[in-house]
Amino acid sequence: MRGHFRCGGAAELRAACDALAPIQTGEAVITEGFALPVKFVIHTAGPRYRDGTQGEAALLRACYLNALAAALERGCESVAFPLISSGLYGYPKAEALDVATAAIGDFLRAHDLDVSLVVPDRAALAVGEGLLGAVSAYIGRHYIEEALSFQAEEASLPRPAGPLMFNMAAAPMMKPRPARPSAAAKLDDLVGRLDEPFSATLLRLIDAKGKTDVEVYKRANLDRRHFSKIRGVPGYMPGKRTAVALAVALELSSDETADLLRRAGYTLSRSVLFDVIIAYFIAQGRYDIFEINEVLFHYDQQTLGG
Repeated sequence: MRGHFRCGGAAELRAACDALAPIQTGEAVITEGFALPVKFVIHTAGPRYRDGTQGEAALLRACYLNALAAALERGCESVAFPLISSGLYGYPKAEALDVATAAIGDFLRAHDLDVSLVVPDRAALAVGEGLLGAVSAYIGRHYIEEALSFQAEEASLPRPAGPLMFNMAAAPMMKPRPARPSAAAKLDDLVGRLDEPFSATLLRLIDAKGKTDVEVYKRANLDRRHFSKIRGVPGYMPGKRTAVALAVALELSSDETADLLRRAGYTLSRSVLFDVIIAYFIAQGRYDIFEINEVLFHYDQQTLGG
């Protein structure tokens, strides 16, 4: 709080806040950003954590919902939140994160806004022991076994004892190779095998799954502009994490996910940790992108979506 008052111009920001004070716990007000590199600053009164039975969760949820409503009323296109009340007010970080993601998720189902939540450290991402154990076992069965198998296969390959030699005398007895097709013939063959492009497949799947564009890009943790580019630019190829996020949002099966990724030039590999974690969640039919991101973060992998 003190930091943003200093950066924003203490006198101006304090005067603006004083004009709106006092506010009750859970309420939110908005002021100009003044010297800060933002247009507006939203101020909310978070609850002090006592024991979790004093209505703290409802008050914390109100902070996010009221702040988001204030942002929408002022015409904001994006909002960035800290993890409210998780500092001096003592709200356990993991519980504060649960309240924040639930409140923001509920708000975004009805409104279009780009929302970022800044998580201070790993303490906020307390992945459930049951889920983490299941993912760890899956990684052990697939990712680690694949790596060991590759190492064993590599070790078993014969090593040349000396320089590689060709027996030129035997060359005349070798069967002639068939003539290689011309470059034009290969190109014609490739064009003939071109399949449905990524964007067309995506739109077809959205319709087939009975979902809306808005529902999909929100569930994929993508912003509207990025999704519009994927949807509207012919031949546009998204990055792998974006393609995976869309597969999760669409609740695709393992085979459907493989097909969608293939159309963007990607695949899920058993030798890549990120891919194995994604494969686990899809195989289990668990499509909560926040839950997936918590596990990815735990294993130091890049997260999905924006």
